[in-house]
Amino acid sequence: PATNYRTSQMQQQKVFSKTLWILLAINILNFYDRQVVGSLTEPLRRDFQLSDTQIGLLGSAFTWLYAIVGLPLGRVADKWNRKYLLAGGVSIWSAMTAFAGISNTYSELMISRLGVAVGEAVCAPAAASWIGDQYPPDQRSKPMSIFMLGVPIGISLSLFLSGPIAQAYGWRVAVMAAAAPALLMVPAVLWMKEPARGASEAHLGATAKSSPWSILRMPTMWWIILSGGLVNFVMYTISTFVPALLSRVHHLSLAQTGLVTGVALAVGGISGGSIAATLGDKIIRGRRDGRMRWAAIMAMCVVPMSLLFIMQAPGAWLLSGIFIGITYALLNSYYGLVYPSLQDIVPPDLRATAMAIYFLAMYALGGSFGPLLTGKLSDTLAWRAAREAGSAVLTEQAKATGLLQAMFVIPVLAAGLAIVLYAGSKTILKDSRRPVQ
Repeated sequence: PATNYRTSQMQQQKVFSKTLWILLAINILNFYDRQVVGSLTEPLRRDFQLSDTQIGLLGSAFTWLYAIVGLPLGRVADKWNRKYLLAGGVSIWSAMTAFAGISNTYSELMISRLGVAVGEAVCAPAAASWIGDQYPPDQRSKPMSIFMLGVPIGISLSLFLSGPIAQAYGWRVAVMAAAAPALLMVPAVLWMKEPARGASEAHLGATAKSSPWSILRMPTMWWIILSGGLVNFVMYTISTFVPALLSRVHHLSLAQTGLVTGVALAVGGISGGSIAATLGDKIIRGRRDGRMRWAAIMAMCVVPMSLLFIMQAPGAWLLSGIFIGITYALLNSYYGLVYPSLQDIVPPDLRATAMAIYFLAMYALGGSFGPLLTGKLSDTLAWRAAREAGSAVLTEQAKATGLLQAMFVIPVLAAGLAIVLYAGSKTILKDSRRPVQ
C-alpha cells in the first residue's frame, strides 16, 4: 500500500507539473499580447499621430474593462469549469489582438484592446484558483512565482520580437505575429484535469458556502488591494513608457529599445520571481507574516534603484538598462510573496472571486491610471520644457524631457507601496485565523 501511495503521489506531481507549465505558457502569451502595443508605441504614435495621453488611454481603457469584467468572470471561475473558461478566454484575446493588425483608425485600435481585455480577464483568477487547489499553503510561493514569470517573460518576448519584426516588416505584421501562438494553447488547456475545490486543504471543505462579502471584512485584503494598485501603476508605467524613454532620451532605434528593455525585464523579472519562489515558502514556515514583510523590504529597495535608472545621462543606455532590470526584479518579487499571502486568508471556494475583487480594485486604482496619468504628466511637462526653451511647438527634445521627468512617479509610489505592505504584514496573522462566514 505504501508503494502504491508513493507511486500515486509521483504521478499526481507529474500531472501538477505539466499543468503548471501549461498555465505558465498561457500567462506568457497573455502578457505578450497585452504588451504588444506598448512595444510598438513609437510606430503607432507616428502612424496614427497620437499624443502620449492617447497612448496612455489605450492602456487605461484596457485595464478599466479588464477590471470590470474580471469580477463576474471570477465568480464564474468559482462555480463553473475553469478549463473551458480558460480556453474561451485564450481564443477571444488572440482574435482581438489580430484585429489590431487590420485597424485603420484610433477607434478600431481601441476596440481591439478592449476585446483583448475581455479575453485576458479570465486568466489570472481561474489560474490562481487552480494553483491554490493543487498546492498547500506552505508550497504556494514557488508555483505562484512560476506562473507569474509569465509577466516578465511575456513582456520581454514581446519587446524582443515585436520591435525587430516591426522594423523589418511593419508594425501590423508584428501584431499578427503576436496573435497566432495563443490559439495553439487551446488544445493543451482542454487536456488539463481540473482539481477539486479545496483539494489541497481538506480541512477547509466545510466552507463551501462562504459569503463573498467576508473577503472585504479582512483588513489584510484591503492592504493587499491598495498594494496592488500601487504596484500595477508602476508596472504599467514601466512597460508602456520605458521603450519610448530609451528611444527619446538615449536615442536607440526601435529594435534596440526592444532588445534593451526586453533583456532588462527578462533578466530582472525572472530573477525577482525566482528569489520570491525560493524565499517565500521558506519564510512562511518560520513567520506567517514573513512574505508580506519581505515584500515591503523589496519595495523600499525599488526607490534608490529606480532613481538611478531615471537619472542617467543621455546616451548611458547600458546603465539605464541595468538599473531598470534591478528595479523590475524587486517589483516582480511582489507576485510570489503577496499572491500566496492573499490565498492564505481566503477559503478555497472564494479564491477566484478574491483575485477578481483584487484585480478590479488594483486596476481601477493603479493599472488603469498608470499609463494615462503618466502620459498626461509627460505631455504637461513636455509643453513646459518647450516653453522654457522658447519654442511654440512641441519638439522631440521637449517630449524627451517631459517623459523623463514624469518617470519620477516610480520611486515616489514605490515608497508608498513599501509602507502599505508593511501595514498588511501587521494584520495578516489575525486574518489568517479569522473564521470565514
